[in-house]
Amino acid sequence: MDRHTQHSWALGLMVCCLCSALAVTRSPAQEVATVEALSVRWWGQACFTIGDGTTTVLTDPFPADFGYHTPSLEPQVVLVSHEHRDHNAVETVPGKPVVVRGVGPHEAAGISFRGVAAFHDAEHGAKRGPDTIFVWEMAGLKLAHLGDLGHLLTDGQAAAIGPPVDVLMIPVGGYYTIDAAQAVQVAEQLQAHVILPMHVRTAAMSRLPIAPVDDFLKALPAGWEVQRPTAPTVTLSRADLPATGRRVIALPYQ
Repeated sequence: MDRHTQHSWALGLMVCCLCSALAVTRSPAQEVATVEALSVRWWGQACFTIGDGTTTVLTDPFPADFGYHTPSLEPQVVLVSHEHRDHNAVETVPGKPVVVRGVGPHEAAGISFRGVAAFHDAEHGAKRGPDTIFVWEMAGLKLAHLGDLGHLLTDGQAAAIGPPVDVLMIPVGGYYTIDAAQAVQVAEQLQAHVILPMHVRTAAMSRLPIAPVDDFLKALPAGWEVQRPTAPTVTLSRADLPATGRRVIALPYQ
């Protein structure tokens, strides 16, 4: 072959070898898997922060003098389930978050939220007014925060929330909200995988006539898994969901 043909052939061989080297499949040890996960912290009452590493959602903020430590994280979104002071103190939240209230679809920080109409009591709001249940997805998990739900869900409300729910934040303390036995029924209605009890009496909230979380744990059906972490934060991903049944994670408030 002439010199031009030899040069072209050699150049082609070099390109082919380079492409083959780049196409070598990485070993499993070299693969870096990205697992979506949420960090969930309970601050007391119905206040949680839920973050995926990019966006943080805060629920139902309470006043600075309420009795619990106010959240130090700076959220992008604040959800307000109803207009009682221990749930709507948005002035205490650091930063400039988008505040979401009310029934219907909402968009904030790239997340779609759905507000489902409910009541703060079993008399269609006659005693304590309306309550909004918020439903949304983060890190591949479906979350629902029930606010101060005061009744069992109707079939229409359960359908609007859309079971199964991966992570359910539910009041269990009674008096102002559903009690322990009713909370079990609501968790079953929503086919909840992970249940985070809230709105319970603690050492910081002994003045309220609500029950401690232990009353809820005693009311659980046989076979429900219970976890009691020593820290107020839990990390959750799809891999952490129970394969069957319900898992209750009773977080401490501090």
